[in-house]
Amino acid sequence: MKRFHFPLRPVAVVRAHKELRAREALALALRGLADAEARLSACRTRSGELEGLIAAGRGQRLLAAAALAGQQAYLEARAAEGEAEKQVVAARVEMLRRRAAGVEANRELKVIRRLEDLAREKHRTESQVAAQNEIDEIAGYRAFRNRSPL
Repeated sequence: MKRFHFPLRPVAVVRAHKELRAREALALALRGLADAEARLSACRTRSGELEGLIAAGRGQRLLAAAALAGQQAYLEARAAEGEAEKQVVAARVEMLRRRAAGVEANRELKVIRRLEDLAREKHRTESQVAAQNEIDEIAGYRAFRNRSPL
């Protein structure tokens, strides 16, 4: 019997490529989320340090210029922390979107692979039937040829 040929092979290649790109995009989104969370952690650490400095300075003599500079630095750190929180949320949304796209691409690829498996099984069954028919034909021919005349 002839070799197996899957007519949807180009579709399978395209879907496999799409799934690979989706996995790469998910990896980038996860990296972006990790970076955003690291920035947020650094901002929170900086804000905590400034809070500690401000609290420590309350028991000492008030220096208006130093207090104003410390307060300004604290407000800037809190603003940076708020921006970092927004970036974490945006990165998490992007990661979830990329994950959904990856799941969908994987589903599409699995459909094609199932179709290919079914086609291979059908081809295997047809090959076995054809081989059995050939064996039966040879056996019948031999039986007819070896038959003794009555």
